[in-house]
Amino acid sequence: SQLPGWSMRPDGSIVIATGNDDALGVYACTPYNSYGTAGESQPTRVLLKDPPAFTVRPKEEYFQEVGRELVIPCAAHGDPPPTITWTKVGSTGRSGARVDGNSSLVFRPLVKEQHGVWECTATNQVASVSTPTSVHVLGTSPHAVTNVSVLPLLLAANISWEPGFDGGYFQRFSVWYTPLVKHPPRAHHDWVSLSVPVGAQHLLVENLQPDMSYQFSVLAQNKLGSGPFSQIVTSVPRGFPVTTVPPEPPAMTVRVFLSPPQALTANETARGVLLRWEPPAQFSVALSGYALELRQDKGGWEVLDRSIPSTKTQVLVPGLIKDAFYEFRLVAFAGSYISDPSNTVNVSTAGMEVYPSRTQLPELLPQPVLAGVIGGICFLSVAVIFSTMAACIMNRRRAARVQKRRQDPPLVFSP
Repeated sequence: SQLPGWSMRPDGSIVIATGNDDALGVYACTPYNSYGTAGESQPTRVLLKDPPAFTVRPKEEYFQEVGRELVIPCAAHGDPPPTITWTKVGSTGRSGARVDGNSSLVFRPLVKEQHGVWECTATNQVASVSTPTSVHVLGTSPHAVTNVSVLPLLLAANISWEPGFDGGYFQRFSVWYTPLVKHPPRAHHDWVSLSVPVGAQHLLVENLQPDMSYQFSVLAQNKLGSGPFSQIVTSVPRGFPVTTVPPEPPAMTVRVFLSPPQALTANETARGVLLRWEPPAQFSVALSGYALELRQDKGGWEVLDRSIPSTKTQVLVPGLIKDAFYEFRLVAFAGSYISDPSNTVNVSTAGMEVYPSRTQLPELLPQPVLAGVIGGICFLSVAVIFSTMAACIMNRRRAARVQKRRQDPPLVFSP
């Protein structure tokens, strides 16, 4: 009789969806047709076995200095008992590592080439299971950068990459490039190197020749030396289009490559309005920063903050007054160039529990009025000081004259 989860295929195979004690036993297959059967097949026995399961898993990450010993444990059980193997992801061998009697991976000594992801695999006749771990080798030169890409621009190219492991020390990058000449004047043409600003993972290479192929590579360095060069990427910068239409002014041409900040949003918080945005999608020179503009109740636009660092993607605006309507927008700076404004976000403080901060926003006191008030206060302060000094001088002179009169002998007139 057929049990739940059991089925038979058209070719005569039997499918047992869930293996349990009901499946144990000896089976035979009997083929037949309208003429009868030639007999049943040889018997086959079904046994239940356990797949491998890890009893000791390696940690997610291991950090160890080069030249030291590192032991990574791994153990599993199953029926039949599984076999433990170790492999390095992306490599054909164990790169000099060995496996001891407890199935642990042993590095003695640890070398730079053993840095990376390792996988412990337990295998028996039923199944195979794996678990990964990352080995970080400290005290070495940097590893090569990966995923180098080149974006061709007008007489320029933007190179970006993903850093490799730094070897446990701060690392810097440099971009190397050279033109591809069909008939170079000498056997080996020179490569030009450009230093990358600290913390950056991209660099704009300018003043390239149009319609000429260039090769680009990235090199990482730390206090112990240089790592290997990255893969070489070939690209062709764009040239000026051939057209009879007069070209646009240079300033307009450059601004094409500084797009506005993206996806500006506003959220109310307990301390004010939090503005968030995404950096410009395209820029031809390194970003210098952002400027935040606002206006109240459809008035004129005012600059609220012109010194927002280029690394920031959010800013908190306190000091909004109640029952007012605000609009905010953002522009980006790159050298002497300014992007178009970002999208505008609206903020209404109607019903919000917000109060002015000690530093009022520009719209609460216009700049001309504020300058006049400050000038008046300064003038009054100077006048009071001069008046006080003049009074003190006059009092001292009067007191001196009185004292002199007292000291002079009286005049005597004889008849």
